[in-house]
Amino acid sequence: MIIGVSSGIPSTKYALLQTLPAIIGLLIVWAVITMIYKSEFTSARFDKLELDKVKPYRPLLIKSLVSSVVMIVAFLLGVPVTLAAFGAAILLLITRRLKPERVFFEIDWGLLVFFTALFVVTKSIDTAGFGKYLTLTLVPYISEGITSFAVSSAILSNIVSNVPAVLLYRPLIPTLANTEQAWMILGMATTFAGNLTLIGSVANLIVAETARKPFIHLSFREYLKSGLIITIISLLFGIIWFSYIF
Repeated sequence: MIIGVSSGIPSTKYALLQTLPAIIGLLIVWAVITMIYKSEFTSARFDKLELDKVKPYRPLLIKSLVSSVVMIVAFLLGVPVTLAAFGAAILLLITRRLKPERVFFEIDWGLLVFFTALFVVTKSIDTAGFGKYLTLTLVPYISEGITSFAVSSAILSNIVSNVPAVLLYRPLIPTLANTEQAWMILGMATTFAGNLTLIGSVANLIVAETARKPFIHLSFREYLKSGLIITIISLLFGIIWFSYIF
């Protein structure tokens, strides 16, 4: 969404160019994980598992699906990204029947504070003047070519997480000759970078924290074991794809 707002690239065009890398990336994830954790994949059917404990609240499920479809259609029609997202959120708040306490109970406040703090730190870097120094440091990498730009984006994403990395790169993209290509590569590289380590994306931390509830420990090292292979292969394909497209 940050890239969409900053670049002005239509949602349809962005999705069209990123669809193939996303599909290939998903296949790579499946192939690598099933290869490394082969013993954990069995032929057992899901209907034989204990799934009867899950009781979806159908009115809220239907309303969520409708609001999601409305948001996607708005994206495709060229409605500003922020307006479409807020519109979908407003639809979810209409005719609310759940008690707020039940919603608040599901929120992971620790992760929410952590994610907020990432933006605070990112803004602090810019306010303190380190942003200019960082800009001078990153410029050689983003101007040398697609490969160096993609790799540096992936590395930075695993230092400050991928969303703050996009914010740090945002002032540099307009200075490049082919800005559209740069935005596309930034979106691809920072997203695939989330596969590398646990701190590459906040979504990874959410998964790790959720896994702790049934006493499953997803360590940094264990995640890296498959994440390194997945990131290298998917990032390589993304670089080749955008080199061909542009």
